[in-house]
Amino acid sequence: MLVVDDEDDIRELLDMTLMRMGLDADCAENVAQARRLLSENTYQLCLTDMRLPDGDGLELVRFIGEACRDLPVAVITAHGSMENAVSALKAGAFDYVPKPVSLEQLRALVRSVLKLPSRDASRAGSPGRRLLGESQAIGQARAMIEKVARSQAPVYISGESGSGKELAARLIHELGARREQPFVAVNCGAIPENLMESEFFGYRKGAFTGADTDRDGFFQAAHGGTLFLDEVADLPLAMQVKLLRAIQEKRVRKVGAPAEDAVDVRIISATHQNLKERVAAGQFRQDLFYRLDVIELRMPSLRECREDIPLLAEHILSRLAREAGMTAPRLTRSALKALGEYPFPGNVRELENVLERTLALIGGSEVVAEDLHLAPPDEAGEAMPTVEGKCEASLQDYLDRVEKQAILDALQKTRFNRTAAARLLGVTFRSLRYRMERLGLNE
Repeated sequence: MLVVDDEDDIRELLDMTLMRMGLDADCAENVAQARRLLSENTYQLCLTDMRLPDGDGLELVRFIGEACRDLPVAVITAHGSMENAVSALKAGAFDYVPKPVSLEQLRALVRSVLKLPSRDASRAGSPGRRLLGESQAIGQARAMIEKVARSQAPVYISGESGSGKELAARLIHELGARREQPFVAVNCGAIPENLMESEFFGYRKGAFTGADTDRDGFFQAAHGGTLFLDEVADLPLAMQVKLLRAIQEKRVRKVGAPAEDAVDVRIISATHQNLKERVAAGQFRQDLFYRLDVIELRMPSLRECREDIPLLAEHILSRLAREAGMTAPRLTRSALKALGEYPFPGNVRELENVLERTLALIGGSEVVAEDLHLAPPDEAGEAMPTVEGKCEASLQDYLDRVEKQAILDALQKTRFNRTAAARLLGVTFRSLRYRMERLGLNE
């Protein structure tokens, strides 16, 4: 290990701590000494203070990123200086440790670094192979996933519904140092507002009516691993404040508990909404956005990867057939052409739904275009269908289709929790139930 700090007592403390973990450490007092040692030796971790006599930790982070790409570097930041911590993470730091240095946090950080797979090993057995496709857009996403997996920095995944944001989050977890620890996925839009605090942070017995036993929350369940916050834009402002504190302090307090507990989780968040627009509209806290959006990963839509559709379709169809105990039917040229021309507003998730329905209804060993039952262009797009300037369908038919699609999207996002879907749509549960009956969605 390489320790860089201009304070003798801090260097000695870090050196002794590492030695008790069975690790050797070289110590440097400034950037110049650190650069010299880096040129002469190979290290598994560089731990540097942010303020140094001849420069700062960010300068060293950038230098290591260029000269020693496989070397994780962690920074020691002043207490309460989250701006410095975020700047270091954006510059490529593996993680940060706030002052005064918690030896427990330091040991956890070192253990995480030692568990990092080598780049060659992670590619050889990479679960990233499940992110199929040879298009440029998928290649860029796959490369970004491999890069951010070697960090502890918070990642914000943007992309349309059904574009594979949760898959990307799981791959980041499985390719990183936390792969042997829990991965906990949370749909923020599916949790009733009055239950959010207890669901996220847990509660003590007797904290409220019905709290018969102590219970851990999402943070405790993900301790040591990764907490994936899907549809994070749906969090109410009051919960955003509490989440920000939990992320910054790395501590949470159970409902009804007198003290806080330390938690060690990596935060990955995602939403199909534009968080910057939500911040500008005052619907999402800027400080929380700044804390979550340290590294952004954009998942491309299926429309940007049309050349990958045949490969994806054949892979998905083979998997579905195997799960059903069937022989996979062959996708004919007409079927592949139809899939390639379809806009797929629901992206890969919609492609999987189409193929699952096809497999259930097909009678032969081949799939032709008609077997796919793809929605006509007027239903798949946003515009109302017209022929020579006149509407093909009535206004009510068009509005029904739009309403039906909005309800289906909300149900998918909330994993078919109707109460949560109603809240997402801004209607009452009774109103949603009536609309679903009218549109034939209860069948």
